[in-house]
Amino acid sequence: MKMTLGLNWKILLVLIALVIVSGSLVYSRYLSLKLGKIEKQRVETWVEAQRTIANASEETNLNLAVKISSENKDIPIIETTAGDSITGNYLNLDTHRVAAGSDYLKSKLAGFKKMHPPIVLTLDQDSSASLKYYYGESRLQQELRYFPVIQLIIVGLFILVLIIIQRVSNKSAQNRLWVGMAKETAHQLGTPLTSLEGWSEILKANYEEQHAENGQNTQPAARRPAGVDQQLGILSEMTTDINRLKLISDRFAKIGSTPKLEPADLARQADKMMNYIKKRAGAGVQFSLQATEPPYMADISGPLMDWVIENLLKNALDAMGGKGQIHITLQKNERQILMDIQDSGKGIAHNQFKKVFNPGFTTKKRGWGLGLALTKRIVEQYHHGSIFVRHSEIGKGTTFRIILPLLS
Repeated sequence: MKMTLGLNWKILLVLIALVIVSGSLVYSRYLSLKLGKIEKQRVETWVEAQRTIANASEETNLNLAVKISSENKDIPIIETTAGDSITGNYLNLDTHRVAAGSDYLKSKLAGFKKMHPPIVLTLDQDSSASLKYYYGESRLQQELRYFPVIQLIIVGLFILVLIIIQRVSNKSAQNRLWVGMAKETAHQLGTPLTSLEGWSEILKANYEEQHAENGQNTQPAARRPAGVDQQLGILSEMTTDINRLKLISDRFAKIGSTPKLEPADLARQADKMMNYIKKRAGAGVQFSLQATEPPYMADISGPLMDWVIENLLKNALDAMGGKGQIHITLQKNERQILMDIQDSGKGIAHNQFKKVFNPGFTTKKRGWGLGLALTKRIVEQYHHGSIFVRHSEIGKGTTFRIILPLLS
């Protein structure tokens, strides 16, 4: 629902922009046509002033004609003969470019011919003795023509800024929510963990005390009562699970705070997590690790990087359904370490390569869709690296790539 509202908001902005620009185009076109008529009248008046000056006698008052002739300081005009030969008279053009050669005047004349028909000045009764005046657009007319384009750019930039602000705001709110959830989870786990750890120590102390009195701790395993080994196994499993919960709580506690980064070999981290997952995977899954140029040193937070690798390996297991291959490859160049985690699972559609890292996105029937989102956050924000789907084919498998700065 939230995504739909966000999409509708963006569409509404685009529609508003289109309405504004369309209205500007129509109104600018109207103003341009109106200004074009005014400029044509001004040029015709100017040509009449030239006629008056050309045909004036000694008694003719030329004050008005001279004033009209001198007032045109923005509309460019080129004078030609009846046969369209340039006479050399022009107005409001670049004199430096005219002096540089005749091509400038010719190109301007060609452009003026496309814009407007010429205004003809007949010098006498003989129609062959006439001049033509071709004219272009004033600077105001040119600015008016480009106004809608400029307005479109401004509106587009405004919408872009709004979208960026909205995204930053949403991401900031999302980050605060994640941090709050992570810290609250760590806090909620802390109390029962402390209690469980205490009970475990009490049970261990009672066990040692009771069996020390009975002398059972010194007996060989084959001669101990059956319940003794069972109790030892239960205590061992309890300790393992408590330590696992402590690790999870520690990981959540580190989300939202700046973790301490220390030099570590990524190959060892990957091997450790691969062996951990391997013990919990079925016999139908084969694991392999290729790291031919050890060590692969990087500044990392061990617990958080373990979480990243564990999440990717668990996703690989889920994608394969208990049967297939998982292969981890490490390589490096002068500046980076590249880690590829490849599986032979069901694959990911190409249009979902980026979506898999979005919070809440999941293809599983169960799950919150936060694993890869947290993985991306840990890699990019805390370790200044990147993670992406390098390759995937439906029915053939997926390869995730992690890139981290190489510790020099």
